[in-house]
Amino acid sequence: MTEATIDIAADVATLERDGVVGRKGAFSRDWAERMREDITSAFWSAIQRSGGAVSRGPRRWYVEIHPQDLSGFVDLATHPWVTAICAHVLGPDYQIVEVGFDTPFQGAKNQPWHRDFPSPAESWRDRRITSLAFNLTGVDVTPDMGPFEVAPGTQWDDGRDWNHEMFPDRALWNRFEERATRKFPQMGDISCRSALTMHRGTAHASPIARPVLVLGVDAPGAGHAALHDMMVTPDYFAALPQSVKDHLTCRVVDELVPIMQKHDIEGLVMGAE
Repeated sequence: MTEATIDIAADVATLERDGVVGRKGAFSRDWAERMREDITSAFWSAIQRSGGAVSRGPRRWYVEIHPQDLSGFVDLATHPWVTAICAHVLGPDYQIVEVGFDTPFQGAKNQPWHRDFPSPAESWRDRRITSLAFNLTGVDVTPDMGPFEVAPGTQWDDGRDWNHEMFPDRALWNRFEERATRKFPQMGDISCRSALTMHRGTAHASPIARPVLVLGVDAPGAGHAALHDMMVTPDYFAALPQSVKDHLTCRVVDELVPIMQKHDIEGLVMGAE
C-alpha cells in the first residue's frame, strides 16, 4: 500500500464532519508493543526529572520525546495513510512538530471538556483544519481504562469567549456530553483528529495504565512548532528518508537533551473532577 494507491476520500470527509477519524490495524500488534515499550521507558525517565512529565490532571501525565526515542518513528512518519491525510488536509508542505505521549494511571479523573489550543480564524471562521493529532494506543482499551471521549463536530466551535479559548464554561458541557463518543482502540489502530475537537480523558479505574502516542502535525504557518523543541543527532538525521526530512521540524544537535515542555495546559490540572 502506498500513498498513491490509498483512497482517503471517505476518511477526509469523516474528519471534516466529525473532527476525528480512525484506521483499524494500521500497524501490527508487534509494532505497537515495541512502541509501548519505548514510551514506557521514556515515561520512567521523564518522571524523575523536573519538567520532564507535565501533569494533565490527577494521575495523568504528558511527556514529549525526540523522534529517535521512538524506534518506529520512521514507520509512523511514512505510513501511507498518515502521509496522505496530512498532505490532503494540511497541504504538501505539512510539518511534523511534536512527538509525545499521554499516560493515565489508576485514579485519573475526568478531565474538563477542552481543546488543545485556541482556534485560529482559519478554523472558526473559514472551517479549515490547520493542525492534526495522530493517536496510537499502547494497550487494548477497555471501559475501565479511562477511554478517550470526543464530541464529534465541535472542531468548528468558535471558543473565543472560553477560558484561555480552550475551556468552555460548565454550563456549555451538556452539548458536548450529548455528542460524546468513547473510543476503544486496539493495539495497531491509529486515529487522526483536529486538536480543536472537544475531548477529554475519563476516569481510569483499571490498574493497567493506558499510554497513548501523539504525533502532532501542522500546516505551514500554524505556529505550534514554537511550543515544542524536537532534536535529532546528525547521524540519525542523515539516515532519515528524504520524505521525512522534508516534513520534520527539529534541531540537529550533537547531543540530545531532554525536552523542557512549553505547552503546559494548566486548566487540565485545575478542572479535573
